[in-house]
Amino acid sequence: MMDQEGRIQSGGLSVDAALHCFVEEEALPGSGIEAADFWSGLEQIVQDLAPRNRELLARRDELQAEIDGWHALHPVPFDQHEYRSFLQNIGYILPEPEDVQVHTHGVDEEIARVAGPQLIVPISNARYALNAANARWGSLYDALYGTDALGPATGVKEFDPARGKLVVSYVRELLDEFFPLNEGRHAYSVGYTVRDGILTVKLADGTFSSLIQSELLAGYRGEASSPSAILLRHHGLHVEITIDPATQVGQTDPAGISDVLLESAITTIMDFEDSVSAVDAEDKIVCYRNWLGINRGDLADTFTKGGEVMTRRLANDRHYTSPNGAEDVTVPGRSLIFVRNVGHLMSSDAVLDIQGNEIGEGILDAVLTTLTALPGRDPSNPLRNGSQGSIYIVKPKMHGPAEVAFTVELFRRVEELLQLPSNTLKLGLMDEERRTTVNLKACIAEAKERLVFINTGFLDRSGDEIHTSMEAGPFVRKADMRSQAWISAYEDQNVDVGVEVGLPGHGQIGKGMWAMPDLMAAMLEQKIAHPLAGAATAWVPSPTAATLHAIHYHRVDVPARQQDIATQGRRGTLEGLLTLPIAANPSWSAAERQEELDNNMQSLLGYVVRWVDQGVGCSKVPDIHDVALMEDRATLRISSQHIANWLRHGVVSEQDVHESMMRMAGVVDAQNSKDPSYRPMSSNFEDSIAFQCAADLVFQGAQQPNGYTEPLLHKRRREQKRVTRSVALHAAKS
Repeated sequence: MMDQEGRIQSGGLSVDAALHCFVEEEALPGSGIEAADFWSGLEQIVQDLAPRNRELLARRDELQAEIDGWHALHPVPFDQHEYRSFLQNIGYILPEPEDVQVHTHGVDEEIARVAGPQLIVPISNARYALNAANARWGSLYDALYGTDALGPATGVKEFDPARGKLVVSYVRELLDEFFPLNEGRHAYSVGYTVRDGILTVKLADGTFSSLIQSELLAGYRGEASSPSAILLRHHGLHVEITIDPATQVGQTDPAGISDVLLESAITTIMDFEDSVSAVDAEDKIVCYRNWLGINRGDLADTFTKGGEVMTRRLANDRHYTSPNGAEDVTVPGRSLIFVRNVGHLMSSDAVLDIQGNEIGEGILDAVLTTLTALPGRDPSNPLRNGSQGSIYIVKPKMHGPAEVAFTVELFRRVEELLQLPSNTLKLGLMDEERRTTVNLKACIAEAKERLVFINTGFLDRSGDEIHTSMEAGPFVRKADMRSQAWISAYEDQNVDVGVEVGLPGHGQIGKGMWAMPDLMAAMLEQKIAHPLAGAATAWVPSPTAATLHAIHYHRVDVPARQQDIATQGRRGTLEGLLTLPIAANPSWSAAERQEELDNNMQSLLGYVVRWVDQGVGCSKVPDIHDVALMEDRATLRISSQHIANWLRHGVVSEQDVHESMMRMAGVVDAQNSKDPSYRPMSSNFEDSIAFQCAADLVFQGAQQPNGYTEPLLHKRRREQKRVTRSVALHAAKS
């Protein structure tokens, strides 16, 4: 029975009616779980774990208050040994356990052993989610031709033969690098056949050659004497040489090669957190429904592109013949999928407990993203997610071992509720908060039977660095943060500890995002640093970027690199991690202070206005120089915290901030002038809910829990949705 507020009572829970309907009519059927058992089980989880969740959040506040008080009494420069002792005495830094080894079982090869790119995509957008899942394979020809990877793209729609020739030449060089021949080069190939299980390459001078490492041939499609595709495998990654002389490209190629496909986004994270704007039951249902569709394999999205109506669906697996011609070879057509839940902080009014309190959104996510992932474990599902029956959940924004232990207990309770084998739920631990960083090994110890992923994230980690030490003094400029002692110690220690506890072979060690989706030449030059650092994966902003980043994993043997690192001992030190990036004697000019303020403010406004007004959680946002950057809540956190820090220590004044906000609002309005759904801020600052939200994030930034942006964003987005509904209702009545 639905009450007047559109809620349904299920035992001691009050559930949004639309969410209740989704669970009972879409998510539960086929799960083997009765509705009454599900709701009573969820109620029991909430009853048992919600108080502990609140205690953990209160502990965060207690520690922050003690740190703030210490800095008030110890201005920089302070004694580093005394600072470390203080953090240990209050329980912020805990003793490091000596013998910790990860022994997670039932992990798919894509996570445990194959190094390659990783996408993260908002689950709220079905088309983006499908594109990311299908980005397991990407055209290297298209990635090189359509970006600045080999020089500025022409922008001309007609095929440019000169650029096409440049692309083909570059790809042939890559084939020579990764799959060298006994004699000659792929650059001079005029034909490919498979003879007696060996790849035979005919060269322009009429001679024949073969691979130096014959085992790199993984299969072929078509007839062995005239294959339509050659499948190669190097460093665990597949490469397909597609042969079709009838195509525009193939007819000009001496060997009839029409494309070279790279296995690209080996894994993808479907995100419920930083890249989505989901503030109520209505928004969450969209996310849960899309995630269910990904796991069932029936998610589809129809759209118009270039005047043509298209429908996107999940890709099927790819089939080949083994080199000896005797067996079928099946290669996954889709990324292996993680799901990222929200953290422990936020609550949701989608479900209220028996006292009428919102339940923890992280608890709701754990239960419902697992329930809706069940079809992805079904062995009879041809589009199932992996072969091991595991469900991979990335958990962000955890502070220290106790919070990891809480997540492990939550996962255990979800398995019990949904009748899953123990340790079906695997944990991805994001090392993005300082209390986790300085206790990383202890955090891993709490999840050693579930852990499949750790990573570093510069932006959130920097935001937490600023907030934790907000009272210590003014931080260096944002661009200078990357060159500070703490960040190098952080990046090194994450890999060091991951290798030390035996994560390779059981899970991934990851690195962060390349945030400039249009600057692929720079990415090709710089992002090889991530596999060289020992990372088995790193985030990229698009399927195209995944294909280009895959080149780096052919160039770097990541398992060998991790073995080298294992012999070096711990590189990142606690001393380095605790070296605060404070400008002890700030001497910035007025112009430098203004530039920093304007850069931060433009970034903040450009993201917030889309989040609050349009519900867009992640998008390409032009910076102050009109360079498109991938922005999500992590970028917002560092921008808002940095301004709040400079404001707190008098580097800039309130008047400076207000003036910058108004000027940058005009800049952002101009950058969005071609968007018909955009609401300008500068035409009426007082009535712009997005502008007011941006002001809150700055002027209330120092008081926000751990510097997180979610509480204020959710509050203002809900306000904007109410206004939008009211306007629509008024228009309908009139």
